[in-house]
Amino acid sequence: MLSPFPARVLAVAAAATLLLGACTQEQQNKLGRGIQNWTGTNGVIEVYAGEKLVRRWLQVDKVSTAMGTSDNAPRAYRFGYGVLDENLNFTVDPGEKKVYFEVSDYSTYVFFENPR
Repeated sequence: MLSPFPARVLAVAAAATLLLGACTQEQQNKLGRGIQNWTGTNGVIEVYAGEKLVRRWLQVDKVSTAMGTSDNAPRAYRFGYGVLDENLNFTVDPGEKKVYFEVSDYSTYVFFENPR
């Protein structure tokens, strides 16, 4: 006799697919961000001045958009917490601490998962 487990997994997967299909794109994005925030990431954010790397933060879990308190409109910067890589060697060295940062929308920056 076959185990009922595969049938249950298939039923749950089908139900989840139907529920996600009924969501708007924005709701799906929020769900995805919630799952990513729950599981965590090992992000890196780099800021460039022209072609030159000028700042790097390691162990960034997320970068958020600031929202206005009175108008609830998005502000022109992103913020988060990460370890400032002062010597840009892609390693958290002794003395390098986790700090709050803000990056302007007018800056050239890249946010990515740490490949190491």
